[in-house]
Amino acid sequence: MSQLWNNQAELFGLVRKELFTALVGDVLDKMGYLHQFLPQNLKPLDAGMVMIGRAMPVLEADVFTSEATFSNNSLLNQPFGLMFEALDQLSRDEVYVCTGGSYNYAMWGGLMSTRALKVGAAGAVVNGFSRDTNEILKLNYPVFSAGTYAQDQGPRGKVIDYRVAIEMGGVKINPGDIVYGDRDGIIIVPQEVEKDVFRAAIEKARGERKVRKALEEGMTTVEAFRSFGIM
Repeated sequence: MSQLWNNQAELFGLVRKELFTALVGDVLDKMGYLHQFLPQNLKPLDAGMVMIGRAMPVLEADVFTSEATFSNNSLLNQPFGLMFEALDQLSRDEVYVCTGGSYNYAMWGGLMSTRALKVGAAGAVVNGFSRDTNEILKLNYPVFSAGTYAQDQGPRGKVIDYRVAIEMGGVKINPGDIVYGDRDGIIIVPQEVEKDVFRAAIEKARGERKVRKALEEGMTTVEAFRSFGIM
C-alpha cells in the first residue's frame, strides 16, 4: 500500500474519518498487543466525543492538606503540586493522561479544559473523576473519566510528576504514545508500532466496507469471511 499520510495531522485526520477504537484494538490483538485498552469505566463526558493525540502522562498522589506545615517533600507545600506546571507543558495534539490518586476528588475541571483548549491539546483522560461538566461540555473539549464528582482535589491530591511512564489498569503509557478514545473505550498505541497499526487498521476499515456492502447485497457471513477474510 502506498503512503497513506505524510504527517501527524494527516494521520489523525484519517483516524477521525475512517476508524474507531474497536477496529484499532482488533489490529493490536493480531499483532500480539492484547492489553491496550484502558479500564472500561473510563468514558467520555459526551458520547460523541472522539480524542486522538499523544500522551502527556501525569502522576497524581493523595494528600491530606492543601499545604503541609512540615514535610520532607517540598511538593507537599505547593498547592496542587506540579499540576500547573504540567498544564503549562501541554502542547498541541497532546492528551493529559493522569492516574495515581483515589476516587475521592475530581482530577480535571473547567479551567483546566480552558487552558488545554487554548494550547490545542487533544483531550484529557483521568483515572478518576472530572467536574465542572456543563462548562466542559460548552467548550466541547474531549474529557474521559470514571464519572463526575464535584469535590476538589485541592486538599486531597497533588500532581507529583509528569512526562513520565505511568500505568493505568495494567496498561503502560509512555510519553508520546498515541491515545485514541471514543464512546466504546480508550486504547493506547505504542509509538514503536504506530505506523504498522494504523496502516493495518485503515486497510481493515476499507475492507470492512466491502464486506458490509456484500452482506447488504445478500452474501452469507460464511461466504463473506471466505472471500474477504474479515468479519
